[in-house]
Amino acid sequence: MPMGSMPMDMAAMQDCIQSLNACSMAATMCAGADMTETDMAKCTAMCSNMADMADATMRMMMRPAGMDMEVMNAMLMACMTMGKACAAECRMHADMAEHCRYCAMACEDMVAKCEALMA
Repeated sequence: MPMGSMPMDMAAMQDCIQSLNACSMAATMCAGADMTETDMAKCTAMCSNMADMADATMRMMMRPAGMDMEVMNAMLMACMTMGKACAAECRMHADMAEHCRYCAMACEDMVAKCEALMA
């Protein structure tokens, strides 16, 4: 379905794109910082995956002419699922690692913005 034939809340879409970008950056920074610490392999991998998913979802949203809503909904759902998992992992380290706290907050905000867009 072309974008022009479906209702789209452009403000919610912009909020979601900005939150996806912030999440990608925070997760990339967290993964980089985790690489210097011992016993953070899972967090490093999850943050790397989160950054990639957020970036891919954001890029798809920035090409509305080719948007297929079934595919976009699947991407948003996958991104939200990864965001919840990444936030949960980073929350376990948030007291000892500021980068994990920021990543968890960015993931949680991204999930909320994706949910708002889908509503």
